[in-house]
Amino acid sequence: MIALSVAAALAVFIVYTALAGNGIAQLTPSQLAGHTGDVTLVGAVVGPVRGDAHTTPMRFALEDVQGSSPARVQVSYRGSVPDLFKVGRHIVVEGTLRDGVFVAKPGSLVTKCPSKYAPAKTTQT
Repeated sequence: MIALSVAAALAVFIVYTALAGNGIAQLTPSQLAGHTGDVTLVGAVVGPVRGDAHTTPMRFALEDVQGSSPARVQVSYRGSVPDLFKVGRHIVVEGTLRDGVFVAKPGSLVTKCPSKYAPAKTTQT
């Protein structure tokens, strides 16, 4: 009986965590308009990239990863930049939309590893 109660409590916790997450919406550039407060923005980097992120804010645009929407949003970012960051790379960044520019929190920029999303290679014999 105790083991079932513990298992049920863990199941409820896992479902709650999966649904509620950290309470920050994850959006694409085409979904961003009209949202207020902190959000996590996911998209593909569109050039040109200006600034160096340490002395001046780095500025670039993001568009939907699938490219199904022409929506783009300008991003202003300060902080460390991952080595894999470049035009065309898929990234995740947290911040707030202010006056049409997404102002990212310092240090929140993360690149997605392209090899995880590429189709598996097949070998021919």
